[in-house]
Amino acid sequence: MNMNEDFFAAGENGKLLARHGLNNFEALWDLKLDAVDAPNTTRGGWSTVYRMDLEDESGKQHGFYLKRQDNHLTRSLWHPFGEPTFAREYRAIRIYARDKIPALEAVAFAQRRHAGHQRALLVTKALDHYAPLDQWLEGWKKLPRTERKRLIRAIATLVSRLHRSGKVHHCLYAKHIFIRMDADVAKARLIDLEKTRRSWLGKHDLISDLATLNRRTTQPTRTQRLSFLLAYLDKRKVDDEVRVWVRRIGKRIQRKSVA
Repeated sequence: MNMNEDFFAAGENGKLLARHGLNNFEALWDLKLDAVDAPNTTRGGWSTVYRMDLEDESGKQHGFYLKRQDNHLTRSLWHPFGEPTFAREYRAIRIYARDKIPALEAVAFAQRRHAGHQRALLVTKALDHYAPLDQWLEGWKKLPRTERKRLIRAIATLVSRLHRSGKVHHCLYAKHIFIRMDADVAKARLIDLEKTRRSWLGKHDLISDLATLNRRTTQPTRTQRLSFLLAYLDKRKVDDEVRVWVRRIGKRIQRKSVA
């Protein structure tokens, strides 16, 4: 991906950006907005997230997140001198869309070099009708049993689809899984895809993802966690294979807890 590659969505989202004159890098870079949190300055530059609400022709509001960064870089074998982390995230969003793995939706991406700096911006559609799993967990015990079962199955199906595609999220925390409940159906999506990578180490990588999720979620009972694993493995009951997965996840959690 070169430094002048731009992506601006077609369809309704593209029309909405154009209606507000935001269908180019400069307009989005210069747009005055309030940041939703403090800038991230961990990589030598800065990266900031903004909420952006745009009104369509009928007066309906549509929510987006605009993320801008300057010299906030990640390095790899393919980019030894660094590339904007949003370039990596945008690339992951496209891969998820190609493989039909539910995740956040990119609306615009662009990057530029300016006075020796690497700048990038990424616009994603707000998941306004979703809530992160950690919020669902806050009221976990008050949820009806049927809702808890739907949530567990939706998350297990999502993670299984990701892993069966040969990828790991590599940062699978509850706050990165967004869920909405539509009538009797739970729908789940993944966000924060920057660290997604191929599962080069096979089952070891998959175990690592599952251990991270288990270690960071304290509310579900052991029975509910087992239900998650059964759904993830597409099993109806516990067998020797399931027991192996349970042991390996447990050992991974124990090692990380001691470290």
